[in-house]
Amino acid sequence: MTQGEVLGVFQEAMLVAIKLASPLLVVSIVVGLIIAIFQAATQIHEQTLTFVPKILVIALMLIGLGSWMIAILTDFVNQLFTMMATI
Repeated sequence: MTQGEVLGVFQEAMLVAIKLASPLLVVSIVVGLIIAIFQAATQIHEQTLTFVPKILVIALMLIGLGSWMIAILTDFVNQLFTMMATI
C-alpha cells in the first residue's frame, strides 16, 4: 500500500465521520440556540433545561437517521475490506 492510498483511506474516514456527526451536531446547536434565547428572554438559568431537550432531539435523530448512518458505515467498511483483500 502506498502512502497516497493510506492518505486516501484516512481522508475517506474523515469524510465519513463528518457525514455521520454533522446532522447531529447541527441539530444540537440549533436546539441549544433556541433554548438559550428562551432562557435569556425568561431569565430562567436552569442547566437541565438545555440538557434534556438536546438529549431527546439527539435520540430522535438517531432513531430517524440510524439506518442511513449504518448504511454509510457499512459501505465504508466494505470498501476497506475490499482494499485489504487486494493487498
